[in-house]
Amino acid sequence: MNRAEFVDALAEKTGQTKAATKAVVDAFLETVSDELAAGRSVDFVGFGSFKTKERAARTGKNPQTGNPVAIPAKRVPVFAAGKKLKDSTAG
Repeated sequence: MNRAEFVDALAEKTGQTKAATKAVVDAFLETVSDELAAGRSVDFVGFGSFKTKERAARTGKNPQTGNPVAIPAKRVPVFAAGKKLKDSTAG
C-alpha cells in the first residue's frame, strides 16, 4: 500500500474527505520526522515505537573494485513493532 492508497483507505474509514485526510497524514509524518531529527522517540502503545539508533563507523568494501571504503558513523531511524501489532500479524 502506498501513501495515496493509505489516504484513500483512511478517508473511507473515517468518513473524512481525501484532502483533509491527506493533510492529517502529511502532518503526522512530518511530526514523526521532526521528533526523530531532534533525537526523540515517538511511541504508540501496542502499535510500536519510532526511534533513532547510532550506527558506528565501519569499513566497507566497494563491490566493483574490492577496495576498502570508510563508512562514517550516522544516526538512522528504526521502528520496533509493539505487542498488539505483532500479535495481529502473526498467522
